[in-house]
Amino acid sequence: MKTEDLSITLIDGYLGLLKNLSPDNKLELIARLSKSMKSTKKAKADSLKSLYGAFISEQSADDLIEDIKKARTFNRKRAEL
Repeated sequence: MKTEDLSITLIDGYLGLLKNLSPDNKLELIARLSKSMKSTKKAKADSLKSLYGAFISEQSADDLIEDIKKARTFNRKRAEL
């Protein structure tokens, strides 16, 4: 099934679910969908910016690296031949 066909099938399925809504509820749904489309573009850009600088530590980078290396454990057992 092509992507376009799948999209049409999904849209038809949603339309079948929504056809029994009252006109006021349909208008409310349209308004909310429109609002979500407008806010999605801005939210994607803001979400990446919110990740910048998320890790805060008093340790320096060298201390963090040293701690990570010390915490490593190697438990692989080699079979003797």
